[in-house]
Amino acid sequence: MNIKQLALKEELFTGGHRLCSGCGAGIMARQALLAADTPVVVANATGCLEVATTIFPYTSWKVNWFHSAFENAAATCSGMEAAYRSFRRQGKIKDDIRFITFAGDGGTYDIGFQSLSGAVERGHRMLYICYNNEAYMNTGVQRSSATPRGAHTTTAPVGNLKAGKTQFRKDLTKIMAAHNMAYVAQAVVGHWNDFMTKVQKALAADGPTFINILQPCRLGWGYPPEITTELGRLAVETCIWPIYEVENSRYKINRRPKEKLPVEVFLKPQARFKHLFRPENAELLKSIQAEVDAGWEKLQKLEAAQV
Repeated sequence: MNIKQLALKEELFTGGHRLCSGCGAGIMARQALLAADTPVVVANATGCLEVATTIFPYTSWKVNWFHSAFENAAATCSGMEAAYRSFRRQGKIKDDIRFITFAGDGGTYDIGFQSLSGAVERGHRMLYICYNNEAYMNTGVQRSSATPRGAHTTTAPVGNLKAGKTQFRKDLTKIMAAHNMAYVAQAVVGHWNDFMTKVQKALAADGPTFINILQPCRLGWGYPPEITTELGRLAVETCIWPIYEVENSRYKINRRPKEKLPVEVFLKPQARFKHLFRPENAELLKSIQAEVDAGWEKLQKLEAAQV
């Protein structure tokens, strides 16, 4: 994508919102809307992005925007898309419009999964973007099924009996790929060109599409706000969060680290993982590295099997 041309486009997500300094959600939303080449309608689940950008009587959204509850943003967006198609058939609307749903991991992996899966199964033409900060950050940093093993949260705390969350996170991207969608992808805040290109591909597809973007949260993760994009890139270089796409059921890895870094490079800057570097948690840290290594090998095999 040409960054000079992007700089000339109208900003559809404005400044002046109340998101935290260094919050990846605002970066993600701005880039997603800049990538759109047609008018868009946005459905937004309850969460950090929603509450911090629409404090009455202000809004950061210069598009048609609809707020839904945690559990039904995909259903809301699918209803709007169905109404649009009906109006197009009747000749009441001639504009080429796209539909985007934004929801966090709590409203996607957990509470909203049923409406997301249903909307995809019905075939609505909509892009669903999960801005994944790996916990319920808006309501107090509770664990979600997107929270990685070993992370400290308020409902999976570090203590005498447990060293944070004991379970590995759900692999939602592959679950969505199993829906046989036209386009599914993983991205990170920090590789803007990769993410925006994926948004354009998803919006061009004739059917439901899904992007899972890892979005560092400086409050819940515990890091200096100026390294948000760096953390996103480190997630890729350690293969904790590979960036890839599944287009018509074919896997393609978008970035291979020249030198795969150990997971501790990504974990150490974050307060939620500081306990992993105590001597008593050495085996847990090893098991996290082993899980990441195994996941990276599986992803490479999926890609290779389709060449």
